[in-house]
Amino acid sequence: MRVSSACIRCMVERQEKRVKNLADEVKKAEYLKAVLRVIGQSDEEASAPELVEEISKEYEIYFGADKDYCEIKRIHNQKMLDIEETVQQRIRETEKPLERAILYARAGNYIDYGAFDTIDEEILETLIRNVEKENLDARCYQNFCADLENASSLVYITDNCGEIVFDKLLIQLLCEEYPKLQITAIVRGKPVLNDATIEDAQQVGLTEVVPIMENGSGIAGTSMRYISQEAKDAIQNADVVLAKGQGNFESLYGCGLNLYYLFLCKCDWFVKRFGLTKNAGVFMQEGDYQQN
Repeated sequence: MRVSSACIRCMVERQEKRVKNLADEVKKAEYLKAVLRVIGQSDEEASAPELVEEISKEYEIYFGADKDYCEIKRIHNQKMLDIEETVQQRIRETEKPLERAILYARAGNYIDYGAFDTIDEEILETLIRNVEKENLDARCYQNFCADLENASSLVYITDNCGEIVFDKLLIQLLCEEYPKLQITAIVRGKPVLNDATIEDAQQVGLTEVVPIMENGSGIAGTSMRYISQEAKDAIQNADVVLAKGQGNFESLYGCGLNLYYLFLCKCDWFVKRFGLTKNAGVFMQEGDYQQN
């Protein structure tokens, strides 16, 4: 998906904020010029996650290695593991466990350091607590279930740490309800922000549920232009693909595959483009959204 003017403004503002308190004004100015060059010289098809990766490379040139999220990721994974059993019970006690599992997986998408500087635990707890009051788009959910009935393979593209615990619960349920369905989960190929990698999948036990594939990329999304051939083949050959998070939506939407998107609207542009409130949930199918 092409980057919007709102996303361009946001990227520049976030980088200005990132270096605001550094002392060297000359270096800061040169860095921001480099950020503008990355954006200005990008091709028309470049998505926001692709540009952010290029900007991160410039940051390393000027200021050294970016923040290490390893400990942050470990903590968030453990916090979600601590409530895993409770969430599992809430999923199993309802008449529509699959729908509720999808809702929990969507609520977990709040844990995103690409969208927020810090994670507000109160907001996260409220989103999780209010899952039982939420609903999915009925038509999209019916299409999803119908596709699963006829599918032999599903690729599940994960997004962030922490929420990957709820992804695991959803995947376990999919395995039970559709035992003939071959499910593969895809994680990032390199560390990027707090996005889930193979280490996160191992920590939360997802590697014990389904095969895990690294996508070979350090983009905070899934760009078919830059992921490994193995990951690209898996996505293109799957009967159904479920992609989590804004970054995956931004980098994948328009690919024409049988793809479902599950995420929260965490930025002002997403709130505006979908006509929803901040942190409202989206479950939609490829082709449902038309970019202006």
